[in-house]
Amino acid sequence: MRIDLSGRLAVVTGATGQLGRVIVPTLAECGAAIVIHYLRNHDKALELLATVKQIGARGMVAQADVTNLDSVLSMRDEIRRTMHTTPDIIVNNAVSQYRWTSVLEQSPEDYEDQFRTCVLHNVHMAQVFVPDMIKNRYGRVIAISTECAMQNWPSQSAYVSGKRGMDGVLRVLAKEIGEHQITVNQVAPGWMITDSVRKARSERQDWYERQVPLRRRGTDQEVANVVAFLASDLAGFITGAYIPVCGGNVMPCI
Repeated sequence: MRIDLSGRLAVVTGATGQLGRVIVPTLAECGAAIVIHYLRNHDKALELLATVKQIGARGMVAQADVTNLDSVLSMRDEIRRTMHTTPDIIVNNAVSQYRWTSVLEQSPEDYEDQFRTCVLHNVHMAQVFVPDMIKNRYGRVIAISTECAMQNWPSQSAYVSGKRGMDGVLRVLAKEIGEHQITVNQVAPGWMITDSVRKARSERQDWYERQVPLRRRGTDQEVANVVAFLASDLAGFITGAYIPVCGGNVMPCI
């Protein structure tokens, strides 16, 4: 048994980010063709495209502002022209960065920013790409959430508000489009080890590791592995799920 995405086309938003840059080659290794979305980091997108081609998969880069519907529509049209098909898999990974602080000090603009990049991002990607999945009676919608959505620690309010809003949209979407054999799931990483962490040599964080049942931090590859599983036919009967990849640091309960 293996994860086989041969013949599938995946769009990864925020592909040049810390998780996206690992999700892209992982899906390519499974046989998928990849659309490498970026907002500003064109050079990293081209580097990822070279990696995809070296693996032996097809790919392209696409620039878009996922908070703007017209921009996402333009990306769809570019994908159709270049790849001559429509995506089977969308991985909604992009998110903007901002300064975390208390509710009393957080700028209202930060809440609006997280609403656009978490909620509207997922709405736009669904409205633009799911109709073709419905026609094909097959699709995978995978969104990257966070353990923070369950933790609600001080200073997380803008991020949590965006991710919790995203959660609601995706759970409703899963019920609305499930009859078309399209699954909708969320992957919720913990505080993972990524390229930026390795560069800073800050992998070990004892205070965090002590509260994780597995007593370690996870890696970007471990997130990408779950994305690949959810994108595959092995996960064909899983939808509406919020799946923590955090060593048990949060545990959804019944």
